[in-house]
Amino acid sequence: MLFDHCSVCKRCCVVDPGYPPLEVSLTNAEAERLESICIETACPHLGSNGCTLGPSKPLSCSLYPLSYDPKRKVFSIDQECPISAEYADQLKDPSSDASVHLADMKERIRHLDQGDQKFLRDNHQVDVSYFDLKKLPIRASLQEL
Repeated sequence: MLFDHCSVCKRCCVVDPGYPPLEVSLTNAEAERLESICIETACPHLGSNGCTLGPSKPLSCSLYPLSYDPKRKVFSIDQECPISAEYADQLKDPSSDASVHLADMKERIRHLDQGDQKFLRDNHQVDVSYFDLKKLPIRASLQEL
């Protein structure tokens, strides 16, 4: 499974020494439920097997290693994520973990594009600041919402 490595790596849930704290972007609904999540060193919801929030974790966390640019309407991937190369390669198979993840993220973003564009803009700005983004190498038809 592609994302099995995430519970071992946890790199995206930790801020390296010397870097500013990361305020996790939350949708309007998530902000009502979680108020805020600030990662100063390690995410307060990071457990020994990964995120303790499970399926209730923020969309910005679920989206990773992807980033969505709402202005250009394209996905990018964090080149420094250890699974990024395999993720991009798996997109050739419509039934792969990466393809299923991308389809899920596209659907969730489609809903936010209609009701919470501020989240999409803010989240992308955070991603640009913290990650080494590269355009996701996929056909345009897979890229579209």
